[in-house]
Amino acid sequence: MRKLKLYLETSVGNFYYADDAPEKQAITRQFFHSLPNDKFELYISDAVLDEIEGASLAKKNQLLQLTDHYKPMLLDLNTSVHELANAYLLHQILPAKSGYDAQHIAAATVYQLDAIVSWNLRHIANLPRQQRVQQFNLSNNYTKPLQMITPIEVTYDE
Repeated sequence: MRKLKLYLETSVGNFYYADDAPEKQAITRQFFHSLPNDKFELYISDAVLDEIEGASLAKKNQLLQLTDHYKPMLLDLNTSVHELANAYLLHQILPAKSGYDAQHIAAATVYQLDAIVSWNLRHIANLPRQQRVQQFNLSNNYTKPLQMITPIEVTYDE
């Protein structure tokens, strides 16, 4: 069976350290601890690294340590990714101020990953958004479905 290709959006790493959200923190830690197996390939992009760079020094160090430990592959934000991300914003698939979110989704789409894993329920991991993205992607010849899910949907695999 082939490995599932997962894009880890920035919020997933953030919740690993979110003491103020113990339930999401526990699920996120269980998600990360379940990763060292043969089921998944992990990916991030420069959009994730840019968001980490904007964090406080302590948070930045934590997130970089987590990234170093799990070693996701880095996707290039090439012209196709930028064009698709801009199209999401232009066509209001995502709100105008959601540039990083658009880049995350566009990178996962262009590189034909299986899912984007996120705790961003407003802009990424929700069914109406997923349907709008899928419809837009199909109309732009991106035919591979992209699941937009939370860590809990990956963690609980029997």
